[in-house]
Amino acid sequence: MFTYFVHRVLIMIPTLLVISVVTFIIIQLPPGDYITNQIQELKASGDQAALEKLEFLRQEFGLDRPMLEQYAVWLGIWPGNNGFSGILQGDLGWSFEYQRPVDEVVGNRLFLSLVLNFTTMLFVYVVSFPIGVYTAVRQYSFGDHAMTFVGYLGLATPNFLLALILMFLGNRYFGVSMGGLMDEQYIGQPMSWDQFVSVCQHLVAPVIVIGTSGTAGMIRRLRANLLDELQKQYVVTARAKGLKSRKLLIKYPLRMALNPFIADIGNLLPQMISGSAIVAVVMSLPTSGPMLVSALQSQDQYLAGSFLLFLASLTVIGMFISDLALAALDPRIRLGGEASR
Repeated sequence: MFTYFVHRVLIMIPTLLVISVVTFIIIQLPPGDYITNQIQELKASGDQAALEKLEFLRQEFGLDRPMLEQYAVWLGIWPGNNGFSGILQGDLGWSFEYQRPVDEVVGNRLFLSLVLNFTTMLFVYVVSFPIGVYTAVRQYSFGDHAMTFVGYLGLATPNFLLALILMFLGNRYFGVSMGGLMDEQYIGQPMSWDQFVSVCQHLVAPVIVIGTSGTAGMIRRLRANLLDELQKQYVVTARAKGLKSRKLLIKYPLRMALNPFIADIGNLLPQMISGSAIVAVVMSLPTSGPMLVSALQSQDQYLAGSFLLFLASLTVIGMFISDLALAALDPRIRLGGEASR
């Protein structure tokens, strides 16, 4: 198991390096950059002093260098003019739009995004696991049909539409605002215990909205996998020998059916992240989604690149966790290479 763990960690390193290259290329694809756009506006207005300042910033941050050299500076393997040490040393760069270091701009938002997505993933698994098992064991029962209907609704309803419905119902019938992720007095303040409690209280609505489609999909997959296992010959033989249904279910079919269920951790994280970006705009959540959209529109490359790299890293970590969980659940996975030799 330790060898498998080390192998997966070593694979993560070049994967993240390739992701950083793709991320930098993406944010460089549009013509120009944030300072170029500002220079065009200042030329039109004739503000010479501000124009000279922007030209200085352009040279200071190396935006006049070739793309490969800019990437090396951003990564931290090439010295920059302004003492920028690069992301490998924890320096995320400078946000031109907010006129502050990127780590100061994104600090709370990255933390809130992590809390929101982790809580949503926990919600998806806690809710979908018992329902998926129940619908498979009680196939074609009233509960199975009811849960299947609700699951189809969850898959068919867009997250942002569900957010609008909940916000309307909460405001219309309960006088409660579903928007935001904390009380107003904590907005823009450093994280504290009271602010964390407020975040936990406001998490309910966005977690339900973002996790609905993922929960519905998980229920369907677990139900299908478990039904397939329950129809196999070893289950029929075990039943014929008088093995109790609950012991049989837990010891064999459920364990085998969990493989695809756990493997979905890696796929679930990017789905939730992409879905939460739209929901965050609709529900005014101070997470990474709205700021990422704004940074991409304004071509604030260091800010956008930091967000994209963080979200991609979450996906890689999700795949890593799912691989380790699968290896712990099924020894054939971690011993597959040795068995083939």
